[in-house]
Amino acid sequence: MYEFVNDWFIRGVLGKDPAAWGGTQWLWLVWLVLLAFVFVTLGAIISGVITWVERRVAGRMQSRVGPNRNGPAGFLQWVVDAVKLLFKEDLVPRESDSLLFRLAPYFVIAGLAGVLVSLPFGPLIAADLNIGLFYILAVTSFVVVGVIMSGWASNSKWALFGAMRMAAQIVSYEIPAGLAILVPLLAAGTLSMQGIIEAQSGVPWGWFLFHSPMAFVAFFVYFAAQLAEGSRTPFDLPEAESELVSGYNTEYSGFRFAMFFLEEFANVYVMSALTTTLFLGGWQVPGVPWQAVMAGPFWLKLLAFLVFQAKAWVLVFVVVWVRWTLPRVRVDQMMNFCWKYLVPIALVAVVLEAAWVPLALAFPTGQSAFQAIFFAAAGLLPLILFIRQTALNIRLAGDKVDIRTNW
Repeated sequence: MYEFVNDWFIRGVLGKDPAAWGGTQWLWLVWLVLLAFVFVTLGAIISGVITWVERRVAGRMQSRVGPNRNGPAGFLQWVVDAVKLLFKEDLVPRESDSLLFRLAPYFVIAGLAGVLVSLPFGPLIAADLNIGLFYILAVTSFVVVGVIMSGWASNSKWALFGAMRMAAQIVSYEIPAGLAILVPLLAAGTLSMQGIIEAQSGVPWGWFLFHSPMAFVAFFVYFAAQLAEGSRTPFDLPEAESELVSGYNTEYSGFRFAMFFLEEFANVYVMSALTTTLFLGGWQVPGVPWQAVMAGPFWLKLLAFLVFQAKAWVLVFVVVWVRWTLPRVRVDQMMNFCWKYLVPIALVAVVLEAAWVPLALAFPTGQSAFQAIFFAAAGLLPLILFIRQTALNIRLAGDKVDIRTNW
C-alpha cells in the first residue's frame, strides 16, 4: 500500500517524484486519514442500503407494505432515517459514566472500519497483510469492548444484561468460527486474504466450499457462528426487546444510538464478504486466471469487483431471509448449540481437513475430479431441487404481491 501511495497518489495525482520530496511521511499520514474517512463512510452507506434491503425483503416475505415513499421503491428511506437521527437530541444519563458512555460507540465503529480496510473487494485492496485473517479476528474485538463499555457505563440493569449476553455470545461463538476458518486456511496455506482467494478458482467447483466434505461443513458452521456474533436472528438475544427493552444500547439516543446499528447492519455485509472470500472464491472471475485479472485492464478488475459484490449481496439476502424465517431461540439453547454442536463439529472438520490437504496436494487430478463431482452432488442438485420446489409453491399458493409497489 505504501508503494501504491508513492506511485499513484504522489506521482500520478500530485505530479511529483516521491524521491524529490525528501520524505513522504506526512503525506502518508494524510493518506491514512483520508482512507479511514472513506472506509467509515463506505460502512455507513452499506449499512443504510442493507436497512432498505431488509425492509423490502421483510415486506415481500410477509405480504405487507415496505418502504415505498422516499425515492424509487423507497430506496432513499435510509437517508431520511440518517438525517432524522442526526438531528435527534443526544442524551447522556445523569448517573452514567459520562466519558465511557460517549466513547463506547466509537470503539464499535473502529472495529468495523478496521475490518473493511483488509477486505479484498477486488484485485486492489487497501491493506493486504500477510496475516490478514489473524488481523481481522483481532480487530473485531473492538466491537466487544464497545458493547461491554456501553452496557457498564449506562448504569442500567437492562443495558448491563444486554452487554453481558453480547460478551458471552461473541466470545463463545468466536471459537467455532475460528475453528471453521482454519479449514480454508489449511487448504490455502496462507493468512493473506488475497492469497486465500488466489488459492481458489472462478468456477464454483474450484471454491473452497467444495474442496472437501469438511470444508462444506465448515462453511455452515462459520455462517451460523457469524450470525450469532453479529446478533442476527435467531441469535439476537442481546437486543431482545421483549426481555431487555433494547439491550446494551437502551440508554442511547440520537446519533450515538445510530452508530450501534450502523455497525450491526454493516456487519451483515462484512460477514457475507468474509464468507465469500474464505469459501466462495472471492473476486475470481470464472474462466480467467487471477494473474490475468491482476495484470489486466481496468474493465477486468471492475468485473472482478462486481463478481465479489454479487456473491456478497446474495449472502446478505440469505442473512435477511433467515431473520424473517426463524424464531428467536432461548439463551440456553443458543449456548448449547455453540458448545455441544458447533465446537465439536468444527474441531472434527479441522482435524480431518489437516489429513485431507496432503492427499489433495499429492493427487491434484483426483482432487479436481472430486471437487467437480462433489459440486454436482452437494451444490448443483440441491439448487435445482430448491428452485423446483419454490416454483411449485408459487404455483400452488399464488403470488398476491405486486413486486413494483409491494402491495
